[in-house]
Amino acid sequence: MKSKASEIRARIFKTAWGWCAIGVTGKGLARLVIPEGRGKEELAGFIGGAVQGGSRRAAKAITDYFAGRVRAFKIPVDFAGLTSFERAVCSEVAKIPYGRTRSYGDIARRIGRPGAARAVGTAVAKNPLPIVIPCHRVVRSDGGLGGFSSRAGVATKKKLLDFEKRNKGQTQNYGAQDWV
Repeated sequence: MKSKASEIRARIFKTAWGWCAIGVTGKGLARLVIPEGRGKEELAGFIGGAVQGGSRRAAKAITDYFAGRVRAFKIPVDFAGLTSFERAVCSEVAKIPYGRTRSYGDIARRIGRPGAARAVGTAVAKNPLPIVIPCHRVVRSDGGLGGFSSRAGVATKKKLLDFEKRNKGQTQNYGAQDWV
């Protein structure tokens, strides 16, 4: 039997970029499926959990991000299923400022694992919370975009980076209390 802390409550909602979905547990945000042309029905299969049970405030914060009104999220997250290395990578990636980038190698050095750039790339690919843990901001050391684990791949990564560069003046912080 699942505990309440690990039970996922999902919400599917419309953003300026299309349909999006989140999964929330008693520990925090656990899953985010970014808008990439999927309909509500397809998203329900991706997210798992009881649809329309997830946080309305979390959905509002994500909607505000895609409208250019949010730059940062300081929220509780549930990294169940990730290794300690993957969690360290995600925690470091979460520190990358809006509209800026860091290289895979830079993230590896910052977590005390110089030379682990490829492992960082693998960990970033497992990030269950794109946008909140802004894996689109991690690029190759030569300035190339690298990969992106999404339906449209690197095209979505480029779109997100360009979007953030255009919207640098906007800011609103969502804190942990907003996600309950």
